[in-house]
Amino acid sequence: MRSNSRRYEPRADLAAPDEDRGVRPDGRRSGEVQWRPAWLNAGTHRIPVRIYRPGLRSYGWLVWAHGGSWQAGSVEHWHAPVMDLARTSGCTVVSTGYRLAPGYRHPAQLEDVLTTLSWAGEQTVDGEPLAVGGDSAGGTIAACAALARRDRDQPLAAQVLAYPPLDPDCAAASYTSERGAFPMAEDLRLAWETYRGGVETAVRGGVPLYSTPLAAQRLGGLASAVIAVGELDPVRDDDTAYARLLREAGNAVRLKTFPGIPHAAFLTADGPGAGNPGLRRWLGTALREQLQRRKETP
Repeated sequence: MRSNSRRYEPRADLAAPDEDRGVRPDGRRSGEVQWRPAWLNAGTHRIPVRIYRPGLRSYGWLVWAHGGSWQAGSVEHWHAPVMDLARTSGCTVVSTGYRLAPGYRHPAQLEDVLTTLSWAGEQTVDGEPLAVGGDSAGGTIAACAALARRDRDQPLAAQVLAYPPLDPDCAAASYTSERGAFPMAEDLRLAWETYRGGVETAVRGGVPLYSTPLAAQRLGGLASAVIAVGELDPVRDDDTAYARLLREAGNAVRLKTFPGIPHAAFLTADGPGAGNPGLRRWLGTALREQLQRRKETP
């Protein structure tokens, strides 16, 4: 990837799995999830997205940012789990790519997710709610997107966060409580440095764009949060502390810690014996319940 490229090409550091699994673009699969690829015009570059629609009765939109330490990952690699999330949540999910470090530093990643959110908001009809979410580094970006949308007076219905790293110093006890657990603190600190390039907070149009939500001085008035993290995940303490801060600031929060589960569980297959006791399913169900409450509220 060249930093002076006019077109953003997602990196292929992670080989995509058998992504279609019997599905063609604009086709269907079990669970009746229809999907199609698209490119969004961001002015200097284009953003790759995949749009997943779980049938004609879908309600609400969710923009999902993939993980990958802000340096890797793609909508192709996240195809199967995001499709499953659309099926479980019952809403239209827009899986978004974003420019990757080190070729692009903060706030490029956040700006791309905000662009996708703006586009998704334009697609909603009849007051459909719009939410943001992501896993791992994508969850960090999603949490910061929720702050930026608040500060732009562009409210969201929810923020759905799967084990986001939040502390660039990786100082919490959970980073050392499980020896050798992924991601290791020293590796994650380097990823933070590569992502931020020395910039903690950028400002665009008078609005701060945070690299971590912990940099925000005010956490009130945010979208309701749904947060999932594994018991064996080094970022566990980051997430439980952030959930507490959000509650103290007056926000609605649902937090679930999954026993015996490590980092990256969003990507693992769901079901009995698969090593993931429903983390992805819980996220989708919690979002569906959140959006349904909004739908039923007069």
